[in-house]
Amino acid sequence: MKAPLSRLFDPKSIAIVGASTAPEKPGYQMVRAFEKFPGKIYPVNPRGGEVLGLQIFRSLSDIPEPVDLIAMVVPPQASADVLREAAACGAGAAFMVSGGFSETGDEGHKRQTEILRICHDGGIRLLGPNTSGFMRPSKKLFCTFLPAAAGLKPGKIGIVAQSGGINITMAFMANELRLGISLSVGIGNGADVSVADAIDYLAEDAATDVIAVHLEGISDGRVLFDTIRRTVTRKPIVVLPVGKADLGGLAESHTGNLMGAYELTCAGLRQAGAVVVDTTTALIDAAHALSNSRLSPLAAPGVGILTGQAGPGLLMTDKLRIAGVDVPKIGAETISKIAGLLPPLTYLKNPVDTGRPLESFGEVCSTLAQDPVIDTLLVYALHESDSVDFADAIGSAADLSGKPCVYGTQGMQKDIGPLMRALEKRGVTAIASPDRAAIATQALVEDARAQYRILNAAAEASVSVTSRPALPRSLDEASAKDFIGEWGIPTPQRIACSTHAEAMAAERKIPGAAAVKILDPRITHKTETGGVHLGIRTAKQMGAALAQIDSIKSRTREKRYLVEAMAPPGIEVIVGARNDPSWGSVVLLGLGGTAAEVLEDVSMRLAPVDKAEALAMIGELKSAALFNGFRGAPETDKEALADAIVAVGRMVLETTGIREIDLNPVRVYGKGCGILALDALIAA
Repeated sequence: MKAPLSRLFDPKSIAIVGASTAPEKPGYQMVRAFEKFPGKIYPVNPRGGEVLGLQIFRSLSDIPEPVDLIAMVVPPQASADVLREAAACGAGAAFMVSGGFSETGDEGHKRQTEILRICHDGGIRLLGPNTSGFMRPSKKLFCTFLPAAAGLKPGKIGIVAQSGGINITMAFMANELRLGISLSVGIGNGADVSVADAIDYLAEDAATDVIAVHLEGISDGRVLFDTIRRTVTRKPIVVLPVGKADLGGLAESHTGNLMGAYELTCAGLRQAGAVVVDTTTALIDAAHALSNSRLSPLAAPGVGILTGQAGPGLLMTDKLRIAGVDVPKIGAETISKIAGLLPPLTYLKNPVDTGRPLESFGEVCSTLAQDPVIDTLLVYALHESDSVDFADAIGSAADLSGKPCVYGTQGMQKDIGPLMRALEKRGVTAIASPDRAAIATQALVEDARAQYRILNAAAEASVSVTSRPALPRSLDEASAKDFIGEWGIPTPQRIACSTHAEAMAAERKIPGAAAVKILDPRITHKTETGGVHLGIRTAKQMGAALAQIDSIKSRTREKRYLVEAMAPPGIEVIVGARNDPSWGSVVLLGLGGTAAEVLEDVSMRLAPVDKAEALAMIGELKSAALFNGFRGAPETDKEALADAIVAVGRMVLETTGIREIDLNPVRVYGKGCGILALDALIAA
C-alpha cells in the first residue's frame, strides 16, 4: 500500500538537492522559492557554502534530521543515487523537475523504472519526474523554480495538471481572475504520484471546494474513473482533456474506428461525473462558478436568463440550448409580475430582456429567480451607469431565492472591478463576458445532472456480472450471431453452407428474397470486398453471387457462405464494444450502416451499462429525433435497442478474450416490434 501524500504536500522540512549559489541557475531559484516557507530548509550541494543566508549541506546524510520532502534539481543520471540516499535518511517524499526519463525513449524509460523501484522500496512518494512542482499558498509552499509563483493567493480551487506549464498557467489565470488556489500541482511523467492520487488528496482537503484537472493521456482510465466517481458526490471536478485532433490508429472494425482516444476519454470522464471542457478559459470559468456554489442533484436543472441587452441574451441562450441546457418557459404569474415592472415590448418568457437595466432590475431579478422552474440564474448587463446597484440587485435575488447565480458584464475596469468583487463576496460568480458566463452556468447544470445520475445509479440494482468461458478464437458471422443470440439479441433466419449446392438449397428454404455473404472471420468489411449480395430470388442470381464470392482472395482454404433472409427496412444503428487498454470494457452506440465512420454520431459508456444508461445513450445521439417518430414516422423500439446495448456490455465484460464486438447494422423497428442484428463481428 502506498504511503499518504501528506509529507509531499504538507511538509515540515525540505531539502533542495542541487542547490546553487549562482542566481542564474535553477538550483538557486528553487532555494529562493522557499524563502517564505515557515518550516526548515536544507540546501544540499557537495561543494558546501551558503545561499540566501542558509548553510549548504554537502549531503543528505549530513542533515541532522529526517527530511519530509526532497526537491531534486539534479541531472537525470544522478537521480537514482540521490533517491537511494534520501531513502536511507528517512525522507518521505521527493519531486523531480528534470526530464530525461520515459518521455525520451527506451533509455529514459529504464532510468524511470529504476528510480520508481528505489522510491517504492524506500517508502518515498515521488512527484514527477519532468514536473514543474506544486504551489500551496496557504502553507507558503511554492515548490517550483518560478519565483513569481510566490505571489499566488490562497483560495478554494485545486488544480491538477499533467503538464507543468499548464499547472503554472492555470494557477496564474486563477490569480488574474481574483480567484485563489488551494493546491496547484504538475504531475509530469507521473511515475508514482498520478492524477488520480492528486484528486484523492484534494478530495480530503478541507480547503478545496472544486478540482480543476488537465489531462494529456491516461494510462489507467478505470482508476481515474473510480477516483472521480467517488469524489464528485462530495465536491465537483472539471476536466480539460487534450487530444481532440488525435483519433488514434485505425482498428479493424467500425467500432474501433469510432472509438477515438479523445472521444472515449470524454465519455469516460462524463460517465464518472466530471464536467468536461475544451479550453483553459472554460476550465477556469467552470471551476470559478463551482467554487462559489453548487446545485443539488437534478435531472434537468432549469436556467433563468435575465439580460439588460438583447444581443448578449441571445448569445447566452443559444450557447446553453446548443449544449442541451434547459431554459424553460416561466409561469404565467411570474410573467405577469415582471410585465408590471418593465416597459412594453420587452421579452418576458425566458430569457427576460429588460430592454436596458432600469431601476426595477433588482425586483425583476428576484421575481425570475423565485419561479419554481428556475434552479439557477444567469444575468447579464453592461455597466451603463450607476443608476442600478447591481451588487445589491443581483446579490439580493441570490440570497432571497437561495439559488446559484452567475453574473456577466462588460465595462471599464474601474467601474466593473469593484462591482464584481462585491458580488463575489456574496457568492455570485462574476465574469466579464456573456459567452464565458454561459459556460460557467453550463458547468453548474452539468455537475448537477452528473450528481443525479450517480446517485440514481447507486440506488438502482447494479448490472450483475458473472465470469463466462473464454472465447477461443475470432468468430465468423454465423458463429457470432449464434453467440449474440444466446444473449437475447435477435438475428435473421440463416443457414451456413460449405458448397454451392448447399447454398442453392438454402436459398429455396429462405422465405422471400435472400442475402448471401462470405463466411470468413478474417474479412471484417465484407461489403467493400464484394462479399455481400442482397435481394437474391433466383438460382441464376445465387450462382452469380457465389462466383463473385469465390473470386475474393482469402487465407481460408475453402470458401463458406451464409444464406440469410432479407430483413425489412428500419433505422440502422451500430452497437459495439471493445476492451480498451486504459479504460477497459467500453460500449458504443452510433448511427449505423456503411456510413457509420463518416457520420461519427456516437455515444459511449464504460461497461457494465444498465437500462437507464442505455436509454440515455440513445438520447445523446445527434440523430436521436429519428427514434422518436421523426416527421410522422412511428416511434421506434428504444426499449429493445437498450436491452441490446446492455447485453453487448455484459458480453465484452464477462467473456474473457473478446477484443471487439461490432454489430453493424442493427435495424430498429417500430415500438414493440424489436430489432434485428444484420451483421456481427466478434474478434478475439
